[in-house]
This record gives sequence, C-alpha cells and structure tokens, in this order.
Amino acid sequence: MYYRRSDIKGGSYFFTVNLAERKKTLLTDEIDLLRDVFNKVKKQHPFKLNAMVVLPDHLHVLMTLPINDKDYSTRWALIKAMFALIVESELLE
Repeated sequence: MYYRRSDIKGGSYFFTVNLAERKKTLLTDEIDLLRDVFNKVKKQHPFKLNAMVVLPDHLHVLMTLPINDKDYSTRWALIKAMFALIVESELLE
C-alpha cells in the first residue's frame, strides 16, 4: 500500500482512517477490541501513541515511530487486518 506522506525515520505522523461503510458505528461499538489490536501491534512493531480520537465511523491518530523506523504502513496494515478479521469472526458466531 502506498501512502502520500513523508517517510522520516523516527518521525511523528497524523492519520485519519475511515470505515468503508461510513454509516456504521463499529469503532465505538468495538472500542475495547480496537484498543487490544493497537496494543498487540505496538508489541510487534513499537510506536508511541501520542494522541487518538475515536469516533463511530473514523479515527484520528498521532503516532511517533522509533528513531530508526519509518514503516507506518506495516503498522496500519496489521491494525486494519487484525481488527477486521476479529470483528468479522465475531459477526459469524
């Protein structure tokens, strides 16, 4: 996935991420799961979560990467995939 952002090692980045279905309230309905997913990804691929605002259909995140790291795309890919996979599996139960 390609992001149109600068890629500075150890940089701080601001992201806005939307649900594909903007009328859903999944992010606030599943806030505990979202928190768990962020924590799991942080253990595998460390980052500092400076600030986060979670709204029903989108979120804003300010994160800082480690000094020798500029790979925010892997972090977002993991967060999105893990969250979607768990939510989908819960819906199938």
